[in-house]
Amino acid sequence: MTSGEAGINRLYAAVEEAAGLLGVACSRDAMWPALTAFQDVLTDGSVVFNMVTMGGHIGDLSFDFTVPPSVGDPYTRALAHGLVDETDHPIRTLFADIQERFPIQSYGVDHRISGSFNKAYVFFPLTDLQDPARLADAVPSIPGGLSEHVRTLADHGLANKVSAIAIDYARRTWNLYFNGLSPEHVSREAARSLIREFGLPEPSEQLLSFIETSSALYPTFGWDSSKVERISFSTRTTDPTALPARIEPKLGEFAANAPYTYDGDRVLVYAGALSPSEEYYKLATYHQLASAAHDRIRSAG
Repeated sequence: MTSGEAGINRLYAAVEEAAGLLGVACSRDAMWPALTAFQDVLTDGSVVFNMVTMGGHIGDLSFDFTVPPSVGDPYTRALAHGLVDETDHPIRTLFADIQERFPIQSYGVDHRISGSFNKAYVFFPLTDLQDPARLADAVPSIPGGLSEHVRTLADHGLANKVSAIAIDYARRTWNLYFNGLSPEHVSREAARSLIREFGLPEPSEQLLSFIETSSALYPTFGWDSSKVERISFSTRTTDPTALPARIEPKLGEFAANAPYTYDGDRVLVYAGALSPSEEYYKLATYHQLASAAHDRIRSAG
């Protein structure tokens, strides 16, 4: 057995363990194509388990992993290995357009345990965060609706704070990630103002309390509309009993028991999301932690 094969066997065992903790079905046949497609990079980057809960119900479980820029757009590799289908939608060219114009630290993949290629990410160096206005002007394939939010984002101190962009290919949605926010960015007054300008409903007191602890936020946009479909706020911690776990106990159980490979406490990222119809919480637990990820997921200073 090669080292790459041994590595993906260990990773699949961890995936199976994580799924078992949540009572989620996990199939080797469903997972193996993605693990083998990216086996040459899975042992060197970060690997993260993601779960979503809505009213005590587990809505999703996936694993994320980082991909070095030398591999290129992960969708291209996924296509070559039969994980996805080709599309002529402009969504297909966004990462290539970004890579031509901006420095890239890495890419990422979000893959559902059920076996579907879910999302892909492009990460900018934390020493060179990007401005939404510049992205809107310079990237021909970026949705035009971003331009309608540039002023709002700048007014809320979010210019030059874009750390990543993500694409959900199946849903035709995308995210802008704003990293390293200060307490002023996530105060109740600031959060309520931004949420209101995005046309989203007033958050609950529970969610507002969580937002005050956060250090990153990411709105979700549709591809063909400027409408903000939801906004999420997130924070890094090593405490499995953080506020979202008290609201959704299944998050805390997973946070305390998810498998991981590095020294010290588990690194956790809790998130709270708000859409026009609901609030819900998410958890990312780092199973494998590359050194570059320590800074990317740092708490706000």
